[in-house]
Amino acid sequence: MTTPHKITYRKDYTKPAYEITDIHLEYTLGEDFTDVTASTHFIQKQKEPLVLMGRELELLGIKLNGKEIKYTQDSESLTISNPPEDFVLDIKTRIHPEKNTSLEGLYKVKNLFCTQCESEGFRKMTYYLDRPDVMAKFTTKIIADKKLYPILLSNGNLINHGDLKNNLHFAEWQDPFRKPCYLFALVAGDLACVSDKFKTMSGRVVDIKLYVEKNDEDKTAFALQSIKRAMKWDEENYGREYDLDIFMVVATHDFNFGAMENKGLNIFNSKYILAKTETATDEDYIAIERVIGHEYFHNWTGDRITCRDWFQLSLKESLTVFRDSSFSADMNSAAVVRINDVNTLRSVQFPQDAGPMAHPVRPESYMEINNFYTVTVYEKGAEVIRMLSTLLGKDGFRKGMDLYFNTYDGQAVTIDDFVDAHAKANHKDLSAFMAWYEKSGTPELIISTSYVEEKKQYFVKITQPGHSFLMPFKMGLLDSHGKEIAARTLEIKNPEEVFVFDNISEKPIPSLLRDFSAPIKFKYDYTTEELAFLLQHDTDAVSRWDAGQQLSIRIIQKLMGHSQDSWKSDKLLTKSWQTILEDKKLDPAFAAHLLVLPTENYLMELFEPLNLDKLLAVRKFLRNHLAHNLHDLFLERFGSAEDSIPGRALKNRCLSYLGVVDSAADQDIILHQLTTAKNMTDEIAALSAISQSSSSLREEALEKFYIKYKSERLVIDKWFGIQARSELPGAIDRVKLLTHHNEFDIKNPNRVRALIGNFCQNLNSFHALDGSGYKLLEDIVINLNKINPKVAARLIEPFTRYKKYDENRQALIKTALENIKKTPELSVDLIEVVTKTL
Repeated sequence: MTTPHKITYRKDYTKPAYEITDIHLEYTLGEDFTDVTASTHFIQKQKEPLVLMGRELELLGIKLNGKEIKYTQDSESLTISNPPEDFVLDIKTRIHPEKNTSLEGLYKVKNLFCTQCESEGFRKMTYYLDRPDVMAKFTTKIIADKKLYPILLSNGNLINHGDLKNNLHFAEWQDPFRKPCYLFALVAGDLACVSDKFKTMSGRVVDIKLYVEKNDEDKTAFALQSIKRAMKWDEENYGREYDLDIFMVVATHDFNFGAMENKGLNIFNSKYILAKTETATDEDYIAIERVIGHEYFHNWTGDRITCRDWFQLSLKESLTVFRDSSFSADMNSAAVVRINDVNTLRSVQFPQDAGPMAHPVRPESYMEINNFYTVTVYEKGAEVIRMLSTLLGKDGFRKGMDLYFNTYDGQAVTIDDFVDAHAKANHKDLSAFMAWYEKSGTPELIISTSYVEEKKQYFVKITQPGHSFLMPFKMGLLDSHGKEIAARTLEIKNPEEVFVFDNISEKPIPSLLRDFSAPIKFKYDYTTEELAFLLQHDTDAVSRWDAGQQLSIRIIQKLMGHSQDSWKSDKLLTKSWQTILEDKKLDPAFAAHLLVLPTENYLMELFEPLNLDKLLAVRKFLRNHLAHNLHDLFLERFGSAEDSIPGRALKNRCLSYLGVVDSAADQDIILHQLTTAKNMTDEIAALSAISQSSSSLREEALEKFYIKYKSERLVIDKWFGIQARSELPGAIDRVKLLTHHNEFDIKNPNRVRALIGNFCQNLNSFHALDGSGYKLLEDIVINLNKINPKVAARLIEPFTRYKKYDENRQALIKTALENIKKTPELSVDLIEVVTKTL
């Protein structure tokens, strides 16, 4: 019997003792229960008992080759002690989707049946070998009330459908490709369908069908076009063509994750499908396109080739994140996409790498696999793939991918297989590269430079303390006028290396870690003047942005060493921002990113010990200083911005600083934008600004926005989030009040993340000295444990770094964690996070 504390280790992996050739499923969907019949063909590979996984199932019957058999059963499994070598097992189970609030397995919300089987949800429908290296062909028959559920969907191609007695009907689907059960999907409901077609590079025509709730059809045009762009991009960049005659996507408002790549039937959180300019922001559009790309690209990197075991999760996820990032960069501003990726890594993944939940990109053990769907596996893993691409070059990486696809199509494989394919294709020893998959933590390089004028040589010394990683390190050299005089990609693999740049006519300023070519930290003794110079002149967008970040950090560090009454802003930063605002030739979207201070989460990792209150006060002081001193320039750029995606990015960045000044005239400007906005990007920016202001019209504006959009669930999520992030006094009481709002539903993950997730990022309020913010999260997490433990486990993440804080806050968070730990029937998801944190 599996206990909540069982730990699974990668070293204990063994091949499955049974192969499954095919499975025939029949679902009879009902309002009070659903019956599932599974007819599965097994072939024994080695003599041992057959142990099938199952959870929360009522067993109605079981037969082997048509005959009754003996078996043993517990809460997690069903065992047949001595089956024959080749047999068909028929199992009938009864489940209750209408009571399934975990949104895992088959669940029903309102009048929609939906599945989520990754990672171990299939076992909540029938007894099965629920592991990714067991792949079979699936045939699925769905029976349901024709009036209530006219749309019946599953993986693959529709092979039969028709009417039955008692107002029932059926649809039968067959997937011609072998797949693990985590890629199984089923959807039944009364949905609207919008369609399109795509002609593949070989001339086949693919039907694209997008299913949404009725009245949401007008928000699907962009998603349909994004699917077609992703299909074309994968053909052009990887030679991968879609392999079925139909590609289906279903959007649901009740989903634990962003989306799921089930073969031929992707299920999406509606947040990443539905968009029109009146209800979705420019950022929403970019995110939708990227997530659609991600799930579509999984068809080859995840479906056709899947992971052998869950320790190899990064095999499919990090590779696909790298692919979706490249796709998004090609569709949008490459610089902005890359900066956003780096910001996420440093603000979220670096802290995880330094905390109790740190783990390698390929973990060695887990208590609950769902806790390893993390920024380390996804985002850091994608950076590892990016390094491989950089080391091999574009053509070399493509050769490696072609060999990978050709060698392992239709198989469940490992990260070693993936790296080995690239090594063989490029005749390169990549054994040292595997350290990136085996070690946790963020490597730090120490860099020093020297210039020998008489030889016109520039020396760069790079030291790796501790373990040595193989990595690419991009850098360039700028002369005193800002002209690039050299650029190289260095290959670092030893504890200490020295690189020489020849024919350098003057002492240059180095531009280091360009394009953020490795997920590392580095130490180099820049002067503040050199950072300001790079912020103005660096030809690499990411390094230019980072120079601004490091300049801000240098000033914040300086202010942290002084008492508040002596704080003064550095004129160098103000002058640098002034130059950015005055530069009309600069891409407005890029300029908007240059005009942002480092995130609070990133800053928190830089101070040991951490004085949280002082750090937040210093950052706020610096932001206020910039807003007031550059007010007229912010106002001018706000008024002259073009009505385009880049233009709106800069305009609304300027608006946020006008909101900081919060004068009566600025409040009027914000209110005018709020009431006259012709798109959600401008409207939500204005509402965000006014929610932080002292305006007497603040509450009225929030109420009018709610009344205007109360039928738009995704917009109301934004409304909750804006209020949760407001830094005005009384945030905790406002959030508590909002948990009782008739639009708040703790069973809906989007709504919980919108309100509680955003509140946890409102650091002044969440970290209130009396612990009331921690108590609020504690109560929500304990409540969610009974409803949706996977959402609860993700929500608790802000507690995992509690040892960073002062003794008072440590004690308060520890008490909250211990209270959660004492919760009766605590889920394994939460047990693992709480135990590791404590």
